[in-house]
Amino acid sequence: MDSEVFIGKGTWLDKVAHGLIEREKRLNRSLVTVKVESGLGASGIPHLGSLGDAVRAYGIAIALKSMGYDSQLLAYSDDMDGLRKVPSGLSKDLASYIAKPVSIIPDPFGSCHASYGAHMTGLLLDALDRLGIKYTHVSGQTTYKSGLLVNQVDTILKNHDRIGKKIAKIVGQEKYARSLPYFPICDKCGRVYVASSREYFSDKRMIDYHCVGTRIGDAHIEGCGYHGETFLEEGNGKLPWKMEFAARWQAFDIRFEAYGKDILDSVRINDWISDEILQFPHPMHIKYEMFLDKGGKKISKSSGNVLTPQTWLKYGTPESLLLLLYKRISGTRHIGVDDVPNLMDEYDFYEDVFFGVVKEDNTAKRTKLRGIYEYIHQLKPPTSPSLHVPYRILAQQALLFREDENQLNKVYDRLVKYGLVKERTNSLIMKIQMASNWSNDYLSSRLVSINLDVSRTEQEALLELIKYLKNIDTTVDKDELAMTIQSEIFSIAQRRGLQPKGYFKMLYKILINVEKGPRLGNYMVDMGIKWAYEQLDIFCARTH
Repeated sequence: MDSEVFIGKGTWLDKVAHGLIEREKRLNRSLVTVKVESGLGASGIPHLGSLGDAVRAYGIAIALKSMGYDSQLLAYSDDMDGLRKVPSGLSKDLASYIAKPVSIIPDPFGSCHASYGAHMTGLLLDALDRLGIKYTHVSGQTTYKSGLLVNQVDTILKNHDRIGKKIAKIVGQEKYARSLPYFPICDKCGRVYVASSREYFSDKRMIDYHCVGTRIGDAHIEGCGYHGETFLEEGNGKLPWKMEFAARWQAFDIRFEAYGKDILDSVRINDWISDEILQFPHPMHIKYEMFLDKGGKKISKSSGNVLTPQTWLKYGTPESLLLLLYKRISGTRHIGVDDVPNLMDEYDFYEDVFFGVVKEDNTAKRTKLRGIYEYIHQLKPPTSPSLHVPYRILAQQALLFREDENQLNKVYDRLVKYGLVKERTNSLIMKIQMASNWSNDYLSSRLVSINLDVSRTEQEALLELIKYLKNIDTTVDKDELAMTIQSEIFSIAQRRGLQPKGYFKMLYKILINVEKGPRLGNYMVDMGIKWAYEQLDIFCARTH
């Protein structure tokens, strides 16, 4: 009898959701609708890290629903934030808008959106829509202008001395011990951050400010010198990050929000303000690691090493992207377009486990894989598996017809020839199209790095096959050539004392990064004999 006990579906999402409900019960708060939040940055082009914050929050919402609790994701767009620098790849003309709220900067891509901020937010919302994520979008500008945060801002300003001392104690920052924690938008120059709040008149809920300038990064931004007044009800200003999270947590009754480790200090301060100043128990958190590019650098909107959700979805399915974001939360990951094929094939593996096509004897692992698959499909998985063809086979076949306008159909015909497919389905054609896009844009004659250990005997068998392929007569009939190569591969294995099945499996891994596929003789002939021995040559050189 299986004695293992799992929380929900055995995933990290279930563990977090379970812990969240237990915490809310201890706090004796209503569980009618449990709200989770994700902040949407609106100052640069959204990347996979930006998307991951929202998708993982939604995963918690789904896990809560699987437990029987209603849940809602609030996607809060920080479009009152000021532009701090011109992101890489955008027009340098944007420099004239530095420190202006992104919600009032013109759309740099034309007139498709009302503002810079609306365009950037729109890109992220588009990605969420394409992934099937259900959310309620909340604009920061609308939130301030409608007065939803007035009471929270008032309470924070009344307690600014206490807050300033706490911030200095927690992170050593003296700034808020000397100034009011509120950034008015200057009525004269229209910029945020540059105006210093001098005094707060709580009876009028009015702030007196002076536009004196500020430092953003390494640059000093001159103030225009304007003296003015602003009322909280007007919403013509905003709280700093170190207070704003707490204000909106209380205003929107947020119970969960994840965060990246780069804003840990801000979260600690906001938690304290929420608990001690606003008397609202702060939301439950989980910390996630950053996505890094292949060079080990943090993916950043401003530095230009952005992998956007739209780019991923050109080459991979929504399911593959959801798998990337749901399968685990801990650990730093290096991510790039070359990971698409692996995630596409990994999703097929999860599906095979879910439907029992692949047997997984480890109960904990099987439960987790099945659970992640269900969450990818929002608890409504398909009733039968889709047709699986390894992504790299599709990409390599597409490479043969790169300049052919009939590329898609010719790749399909090859799959039929190899006996890999029998039916033309919409999902298969879509997968061929995505693999063709990836192949056309990224696949070259160079071998993709394969993680594979080979023995000395296997290495010698590979070298023998390379020598054979380099000297084979390629002028004979293609079918005859394919049969000859297939037979020789078998013979080399036997001569070297290797199990033919294991030798063929090794060749599949090297050439296609799968464990089985079409007959190797036919595949090598179709892809080109020169291509085949070059791939083997490169592999041998790397493992020598």
